[in-house]
Amino acid sequence: MTGVDADLARARALLAGAARVVVFTGAGVSAESGIPTFRDALEGLWARYDPEALATEAGFRADPPLVWRWYAERRARVARAAPNAAHRAIAALERTGRAVTVVTQNVDGLHGRAGSTDVVELHGSIVRAKCLEGCGPAPAGWDRDARVPPPCPACGAPLRPDVVWFGEPLPPGAFERAERLAGEADAMLVVGTSGLVQPAASLPWAAVRHRRPVIVVDPNPTALDDLATVGLRGSAVSVVPSILPSGPIRPDASAP
Repeated sequence: MTGVDADLARARALLAGAARVVVFTGAGVSAESGIPTFRDALEGLWARYDPEALATEAGFRADPPLVWRWYAERRARVARAAPNAAHRAIAALERTGRAVTVVTQNVDGLHGRAGSTDVVELHGSIVRAKCLEGCGPAPAGWDRDARVPPPCPACGAPLRPDVVWFGEPLPPGAFERAERLAGEADAMLVVGTSGLVQPAASLPWAAVRHRRPVIVVDPNPTALDDLATVGLRGSAVSVVPSILPSGPIRPDASAP
């Protein structure tokens, strides 16, 4: 058995014996559905804009229509995308009877569309909107295709994308819940993240502190490789479906 085969077998065994799994995902998962990262999407007409003009509250207040159009374009791209094999395999893991929580840095909603029912969206969701002045989420039926921000029905302030912009805190309670679950899980699967964006990147450390196994999947080296129980090189769509169990938990499973 080669080293790669041994690592794959160990990852499979760790997940086969895990009743509670936290799956932590980043942009590498969505990229395989054709969704570029935020900075990669700054192309064409958008290449001349400073990211802070498009992803800060100050930038939105300075030019609401500009920022709204940028996110409308990204929403349209997300709407055309479909969950890929990695999204679907993660969702299918729930159907084996395991408790599965997906903690994601992605804002595209593809995990939910694939069928995952417990998703912690650390950076919000591009498919939702909320009041700029804090009234709360936009009601059903808000105009996703408007060329200017629709008004909040409660106060008249513009709606804004329900994503976490630079300098903003994460959604209340999201990180705390994710950190707690990482420490309680029987295994943590980390897929498609560089491990550089804080505070999200600290979540695998929570698992390590509680001596939980961490499996890292990425085609490139990451900042999390040194803490991984098992590190697997490869794309999300090629590796994730091959290591996730399709049957019920095996109480006798153990790492080889």
